[in-house]
Amino acid sequence: MAKKYAIVKELDEAVNLKDGTTVLQFETRLQGGLECGGAYLKYLSPQDAGWKPKEFDNESPYSIMFGPDKCGATNKVHFILKHKNPKSGEYIEHHLKYPPSVPSDKLTHVYTAILKPDNEVSILIDGEEKKKASFLSAEDFEPPLIPSKTIPDPDDKKPEDWDERAKIPDPDAVKPEDWDEDAPMEIEDEEAVKPEGWLDDEPDEIDDPEATKPEDWDDEEDGEWEAPKIENPKCEIAPGCGEWKRPMKRNPAYKGKWSPPLIDNPSYKGIWKPQEIPNPSYFELEKPDFDPIAAIGIEIWTMQDGILFDNILIAKNDKVAESYRETTWKPKFEVEKEKQKAEDEAADSARLAGFQRKVFDVLYKVADTPFLSKYKHQIL
Repeated sequence: MAKKYAIVKELDEAVNLKDGTTVLQFETRLQGGLECGGAYLKYLSPQDAGWKPKEFDNESPYSIMFGPDKCGATNKVHFILKHKNPKSGEYIEHHLKYPPSVPSDKLTHVYTAILKPDNEVSILIDGEEKKKASFLSAEDFEPPLIPSKTIPDPDDKKPEDWDERAKIPDPDAVKPEDWDEDAPMEIEDEEAVKPEGWLDDEPDEIDDPEATKPEDWDDEEDGEWEAPKIENPKCEIAPGCGEWKRPMKRNPAYKGKWSPPLIDNPSYKGIWKPQEIPNPSYFELEKPDFDPIAAIGIEIWTMQDGILFDNILIAKNDKVAESYRETTWKPKFEVEKEKQKAEDEAADSARLAGFQRKVFDVLYKVADTPFLSKYKHQIL
């Protein structure tokens, strides 16, 4: 069952993201894995943006959303920036393109986003850089923070006589008189000859002559007993058994449905596009206009329980975050990894033992089959 969870923690002092480096880091452990749900954090804007801690939900305004999210085709470590358009005053979500994927195990992982003063953001998983991007690059964020200078004119309409067909059927082409559209694709090979020694009266399979009706067979309950079939041994040495038929071959007269050949369209004008006009929402930007972070919220929708968050950190120095990874996350991760390895090895042994038991159970049942009774010793 899907559930939503929401909890928020206000900071003693809002964090300004516009000055120097800012590091966002936290640990999360997906104890039951993550098939469908989120495990991300929301770094919330000050309350004057229109929200209250006791009413925190998915509508509460945030500056950054960062962390794992996985469901169906979605499998990524989100980094989403909410940025205010200085022209329109509208807040727009800008998603990091091609974010890294979520680790697939059930161990604790540490996620780090380093916002740098040169407009770069670096995404680390377990201290290893997985993605680097520029806030001001249209190649790295969708939609880009800086809008394009021009946009297609919404009022421009394609003329009714605009022809976008590069090729057209030749209007002067005529179907050849000898073109037979009804000719089949394949015909019998009239030159084929039945192989010598072909056994017309022998079936491919015959009743097993060594099979006998089980003593405990009840015709009323089990139905009429029929011997199991085996391959006809006579057919193994003969070129074939049963009724011989000429093989099929491709019909040399087959041409299929006729259609006129394509020629260049003399009226072709290319693919129509509306003309470009200046974008009224365009603006120039030297640095992102980040909203401060006033609180941290966990607001997730998930199909799984057992999601753990720990060591949530906001720092102005990436060395501080690195120290936390080395002293708090890494020792814990190594212990979990060794424990998981031991559990996996034990589970593998149990699965192997269970599989062996199933195999032996099947063999014992096979050995007790009446018509295999004389082979029972060898089977066991």
